[in-house]
Amino acid sequence: MIQLQDVTLRRGAKLLLDGASAAIHPGEKVGLVGRNGAGKSTLFALLDGSLHEDGGDFSLPRAWRIAQVAQHMPETAEPATDFVLSGDQRLLDLRRQLSNAEQTGDGLAIAQAHSDLQDAGAHDARARAEALILGLGFTPEQLSQPVNSFSGGWRMRLQLARALMAPSDLLLLDEPTNHLDLDALVWLEGWLARYPGTLIVISHDRDFLDAITRVTLHIEGGRLTRYGGNYSAFEELRAGQLALQQAAYAKQQDRIAHLQKFIDRFKAKATKARQAQSRVKALERMEKIAPVLAEAEFQFEFREPASLPNPMLAVQDGRFGYRDEAGGEKTILDGVDRTVLAGQRIGILGANGQGKSTFVKTVARTLPLLGGRLTEGKGLTIGYFAQQELDVLRPQDTPLEHMVRLARETGQADAEAAREQQLRNFLGMFHFPGEMAAQPVGRFSGGEKARLVLAMLVWQRPNLLLLDEPTNHLDLATRQALAVALNEFEGTLMLVSHDRALLRSVCDEFWLVGRGRVTPFDGDLEDYQRYLLDEARRLREGASATKTEAASAGLAGAAGQNDSKTATNPAEQRRQEAQRRQQLAERTRPIKRALEQAERRMQQLGDERTALEQRLATPLAPPDIAEAGRRLKAVGDELAALEDEWLRLSGEIEAVAGM
Repeated sequence: MIQLQDVTLRRGAKLLLDGASAAIHPGEKVGLVGRNGAGKSTLFALLDGSLHEDGGDFSLPRAWRIAQVAQHMPETAEPATDFVLSGDQRLLDLRRQLSNAEQTGDGLAIAQAHSDLQDAGAHDARARAEALILGLGFTPEQLSQPVNSFSGGWRMRLQLARALMAPSDLLLLDEPTNHLDLDALVWLEGWLARYPGTLIVISHDRDFLDAITRVTLHIEGGRLTRYGGNYSAFEELRAGQLALQQAAYAKQQDRIAHLQKFIDRFKAKATKARQAQSRVKALERMEKIAPVLAEAEFQFEFREPASLPNPMLAVQDGRFGYRDEAGGEKTILDGVDRTVLAGQRIGILGANGQGKSTFVKTVARTLPLLGGRLTEGKGLTIGYFAQQELDVLRPQDTPLEHMVRLARETGQADAEAAREQQLRNFLGMFHFPGEMAAQPVGRFSGGEKARLVLAMLVWQRPNLLLLDEPTNHLDLATRQALAVALNEFEGTLMLVSHDRALLRSVCDEFWLVGRGRVTPFDGDLEDYQRYLLDEARRLREGASATKTEAASAGLAGAAGQNDSKTATNPAEQRRQEAQRRQQLAERTRPIKRALEQAERRMQQLGDERTALEQRLATPLAPPDIAEAGRRLKAVGDELAALEDEWLRLSGEIEAVAGM
């Protein structure tokens, strides 16, 4: 159990935790929430041992293994799979021990090392590492590519995979979804749901927190408050508590006013002096209820567009992609025929690597159209927020200098709205007061930089907004402000985002980018998640089909030897199809039987593991703890082996079906 009792914690001169108390039980999945700067990351530093408490008591089981995502950008030529594999430090140490034993010829040490490696899961470690990498959106071809060949966002995905690879009892994740597309996010939710250890996650993604967490820990005013339930439950409980607190505060203020009125009226009268004095003491003894202090909410709005061309733009037989350094063209999307009308609110969906950003960049004029025709409406003004927009900001320049440069680039340097004081006032609306407007952007947090980019977008007064992952660095309050502003925006919106709450609240329709096309998606986000699962299954089946292509070709050649009359006879075709189905059923029947047995045993072991974890969460004698721990380890090992067997059997069924 993790225990904090009256903990005081400082970062420099700033007091972040003041008498904070909380308990987290083994196996719980906890969402850590609070305003930016409230101390969430500092609490993580306390949990991982980077910081020590300045007061109070903090305890964490000594034997617990802790895993978290390294925040530095990896710079190595190591292949991606090897880099992720090295996240399992115990496996590396055991392999080093085996190598040393083999060099010295110590047979006993060699045998022990092999036994330890088997216990550590060395037999399937590479397969598990590859599954993590592929699940986070990489392609099979990228498994062997060097880490430093990837962009920053993809390297952070590898850091996440490396953290998930490490065996752990406590997993600390600080904004794990920032660099993920929606398909990778859905995969991560599934992985974390199966994670057997204790999970503490900081995230500003409401749907992600709701799907993963069952406990919410709220940091506010230096205190920790524990709520049972996910983020939505926390919001409801907290709103109820605040309403009760405000009602109690108002009632107490009435009581105080009544007592004070009696004291003021009768304190000078001898006959009432004793009663007045007793009321003074009652006021002094009264435990004051604090008023509900509403935190300053960030709000903004997009200005009304100067014009609304209709249609905004039209694409005819468009070919989207990019040109490499040698001038060669790489086509991602082809034959695109789409029209964007005034007032449309379009969510752009698509699995990772299918071309969402390429499509948006081309519409935003960042990439050229490779073929076809893109016609813009007269007076079209595009406001574009790119995934890497924060990197485009100049670290040495101030927000005011960014705004002045934007005014020059848009030809509005001499306009009334572009005067320095007007620009300062405008920045103040986005929480950049006088001092902050004159500070270099390089000192700002990711959320502050994102607010500056939003300010620059609003100032341009666009009639078409192209937003590519705008929420990556925004906290929950700012995301809510963005959703409100987008709902009130009178122009046209095209949005790429992994934030399902934002997509759900601001988009009226969805377009699907996939398989080289852009088509309307007739469904909601739940339907889209099912589409992603089907698409992942299709890709796996495609890989299986590739492996069995030779066998399939052989069968096709044998079939081609039949005479043409038989091939075109419908009755004969039905007979052959029935025969193939029967052969397929005979081949897969024993595999399916083994698969069902594995599933039943996995269910039994899962129930036993849950019971053991609940037992370990209660006070036990040391021998009982040791016995339960050993059994939990054995159950975990058997369950892992069965999961591998289940995957192998499932692959066999897919391979047979693809033949």
